[in-house]
Amino acid sequence: MTLMTEGDAARRLAELAALIAHHNRLYHAEDAPEIADADYDALVRENAALEAAWPQLVRADSPSRQVGAAPAAHLAKVPHARAMLSLDNAFADADVLEFVIRVRRFLNLGEDERVALTAEPKIDGLSCSLRYEDGRLVLAATRGDGMVGEDVTANVRTIADIPARLNGDAPRVFEVRGEVYMAKADFAALNERLAGERVFANPRNAAAGSLRQKDPSVTATRSLRFLAHGWGEASDLPGATQYEVMQAIAGWGLPVSELLLRAEQVEGALAHYRRIEALRADLPFDIDGVVYKVDRLDWQARLGQVAKAPRWAVAHKFPAERAQTTLIAIDIQVGRTGKLTPVARLEPVTVGGVVVTNATLHNADEIARLGVRPGDRVTLQRAGDVIPQILENLTPEIQRPDFVFPATCPECGSDAVREEGEVDIRCTGGLICPAQRVERLRHFVSRGAMDIDGMGGVTIESFFRDGLLHAPADIFRLRARRAELVGRERWAETSVDNLLAAIEARRTPEAARFLFGIGIRHVGSVTARDLMRAFGTVEALADVATRAGTDPAAFAELTAVEGVGPVVAQALADFFAEPHNRAAWDDLLREIAPQPFAANERDSEVTGKTVVFTGSLETMSRDEAKAQALALGARVAGSVSAKTDLVVAGPGAGSKLKKAEELGIRVIDEAGWAAIVAAAGSG
Repeated sequence: MTLMTEGDAARRLAELAALIAHHNRLYHAEDAPEIADADYDALVRENAALEAAWPQLVRADSPSRQVGAAPAAHLAKVPHARAMLSLDNAFADADVLEFVIRVRRFLNLGEDERVALTAEPKIDGLSCSLRYEDGRLVLAATRGDGMVGEDVTANVRTIADIPARLNGDAPRVFEVRGEVYMAKADFAALNERLAGERVFANPRNAAAGSLRQKDPSVTATRSLRFLAHGWGEASDLPGATQYEVMQAIAGWGLPVSELLLRAEQVEGALAHYRRIEALRADLPFDIDGVVYKVDRLDWQARLGQVAKAPRWAVAHKFPAERAQTTLIAIDIQVGRTGKLTPVARLEPVTVGGVVVTNATLHNADEIARLGVRPGDRVTLQRAGDVIPQILENLTPEIQRPDFVFPATCPECGSDAVREEGEVDIRCTGGLICPAQRVERLRHFVSRGAMDIDGMGGVTIESFFRDGLLHAPADIFRLRARRAELVGRERWAETSVDNLLAAIEARRTPEAARFLFGIGIRHVGSVTARDLMRAFGTVEALADVATRAGTDPAAFAELTAVEGVGPVVAQALADFFAEPHNRAAWDDLLREIAPQPFAANERDSEVTGKTVVFTGSLETMSRDEAKAQALALGARVAGSVSAKTDLVVAGPGAGSKLKKAEELGIRVIDEAGWAAIVAAAGSG
């Protein structure tokens, strides 16, 4: 990493954002992961290391800001009263010690003040939230994308571990959160029963697929179980610590891990990790680590969260499992942006009880680094799912030809080139390349984008092959071709009408979903929301982006958006500068009407305003103050300018305070800021 230039780092971060988003969707939304946990964790760690080394390059669509994936289309969507967050990972004792150091620093704790932690197994299941009102179960939902989940209430009612009514005197509203899982023995029995049909790769996939069944009677046959590990919205809390509340949850009749422990210091938590690791093979369910949480709830509240994870918890992952096998072939796949991705086809090998046959090789540089060729013996690493990471090539160095990465696209024959400074090799065919056109259409209708039920990959491919679809706008013209659709293989009147109804329901999409679905390079779902938050409508964004190619002021207007840097701004300018892109955009807007962006933030007097903190803060750390501002919908800047709306000045404020006074910007002290936060909370 020391040899990497800033340009290299920016390009790799863009690649990682796309890769990790792709694998998040496969894992969380489709229950069909194509890489191992270890492979995924390696990508996340690489992203975190690059962001730490190049903080100015942190992207708006960074994986560090993402949670889960969009909910499934066949289940009703329900918003979470409190976001269901994921957890940051630790891979070594040193990472856990650093976690505690960060907690101390954020809370301004003295050296002699202990940070007690809870420690419990990290079960490998499907996250689920159970909402109880007056002690009765009224709603069960999956995590989804963290903000909106899937309503699985009817299916959850078939799980024996989950009571329909809580024992004792529970709060009026209490959301219990935990994992739905399948025990190892039940998983083996299920696959034996399904022999000859589609079997599941592992217990996690079996649990996820079983919980998401359309028919609850199918779920009832799948022997699902539940283990609670926390809570969401609560009208009252039956304790002042994590451990006390978890004991109360157990008392209400919900399963809580028998290995849940409260440790006075981090050393005790790490010792418990060793005990759980030794018990791992004998536990009735799969686990992939241990979760530590700050015990005091008042400290949890102060610590708050970053974009996708709480600051008060961390998952300490177990080491990955390894095996050896033979690389049979290297196939090249073409993605929607033209990227040529090499995929390793492997001699089937069992790693940790799961047969694996494929692995991504990322790009030509990774093939060269490993020096792999068909026929080589390789070491694999796996930590929970089907496709592993190739760690090393075991074949001795002998005289033989290197693998030659193709110079032309395997789908359309166009030149495949690597632009200067790029990591990836891309097909230059653009929209004439059938692979890119199909993948762009698949992306457009995907769950995170337009979310059109019934337009799966097979349907897109067959409609494209038969000339029914060429561009996104063609989807909304299918109703005029109803007669052609009826009578196609596996398409009857009812299924055609259901598809057309699903398409019609997406004629007024959310602006951010529409923008993400268009597939502009470097514009992920988070960046799309940031852009729509700034510009309001897709028409306003298109106007600025069209001018940005020749007008420096318009380009600057794009880069002024929080999280949008020169790379994203240039991608937008390039997209609208291409006549065929603009024609496809205008054609689509003749068929649909994206809705103006509507913010979903807590209302406060600083919502939508820019705040600068300067000087020393005495009752909280700078990080805590910044987190409060972001939670209230404000933007936090590091310097004072004419665009600044409010300056919070503590003792020792210097040049920033002086400049604010010169510009006539409102200045308040720390107590004034606390009053703004308190007013928003009471509102």
